[in-house]
Amino acid sequence: MTQFLSALSVGLGSGAIYALVAIGFVMIFKATGVISFAQPAFLMSGAIIVSFLAPVMGFYVGAILGVIAIGVIALLVERAAIRPMVGKAVFIVAIITVGLDIVIRTVAGMFLGTQPRSVGDPWGTDVSVIGGVIVQHRHVAAFVTAAVIVVALLLFFRYSSVGLAMRAVASDQEAAMAQGVSASAIFALSWAMAGALAALAGIFAATGGPIGNTLWLVALIALPAIVIGGFDSIGGAIIGGLTIGIAQAMVSTYHNQWFDGSGVMPELTTNLGPLMPWIIMLAVLLVRPHGLFGTKEVERV
Repeated sequence: MTQFLSALSVGLGSGAIYALVAIGFVMIFKATGVISFAQPAFLMSGAIIVSFLAPVMGFYVGAILGVIAIGVIALLVERAAIRPMVGKAVFIVAIITVGLDIVIRTVAGMFLGTQPRSVGDPWGTDVSVIGGVIVQHRHVAAFVTAAVIVVALLLFFRYSSVGLAMRAVASDQEAAMAQGVSASAIFALSWAMAGALAALAGIFAATGGPIGNTLWLVALIALPAIVIGGFDSIGGAIIGGLTIGIAQAMVSTYHNQWFDGSGVMPELTTNLGPLMPWIIMLAVLLVRPHGLFGTKEVERV
C-alpha cells in the first residue's frame, strides 16, 4: 500500500503539471478553434527565464516575473503572427504555431549554455516519509499550486466580466461580438493566459534538477490529456492531466513486478510508463472520438 500511495503522489504531482499545460491548450482552442503547438516553447522558455531571475530575486519573485514575462511574450506572438491570419484555414494557423514553437524554443535553448542551469526551487529532491509513504515536496507544491490556479480560473470565468466575455466568445463568437465583446482582445488574452500557464508548468517540471534540452516534451504529454478530456473542456483537461500522470506513475512503478518479477514476458524490460498517455488516448479515441467531456460535433446534412 505504501508503494501504491508513493506512486500516487508522484502521479498527482506530474498530473498537475500536465493539467496546467492542457488548460492552456483548451483556452486557446475554445477561443480560436486552433490547437497551439507553441505551448512547448513557452513552457521551456518560462523555466529558462526563471533560471536567470531566481539567483538575483529569489525563486518566488523570479517565478512570478517569469510567468508574467511569458504571458506578455505569448500575447505579442499572437498579435504579430496569429492575428494577421484570422479568417485563414485553421490548419494553416496550426502549422504556423509549429514554426513558432521551433523558433522560440531554439532561441530559448541558446540561453541554456553549456553549464547546468536550474530554476533554483526550494524543494529540490527533498522528501517526507509519512507512514512509510514517500512524498516529494516538489510534487506537493505542484499539486497545491495547480489546485489554487484551477479554483482561481473557475472563479474568474464564472464571476468576472472578462471571464464571462471569454465564455461568450467561446460559445458563440458572432453573438458575443454583437453584444460588444471584442473577440480580438479575447484571442490575445487567451494566448497570454495559456502562455503563462505553460511557463508555470515548465517551472515545476524543471524542479529537482537542471533544465534539460528536452524539457519541452512535457507539453507534448499534455496533448493526450486534452484528447482524453475533450478539446473544449477545461474540466476535462484537468481530469485528463491527472489521469495520465497517475497512470504513468503507476505503470512506471509496477512494471517490473507485473512483467519481469512475475515471469510474464520477462523480455519486456522497457518500462511502459512513458507510453501510457498515448495508450490511454488511443483507447479513449476508439470509444469517444470527441473525448470524455468534449462537445460532440454536430454536422448538418
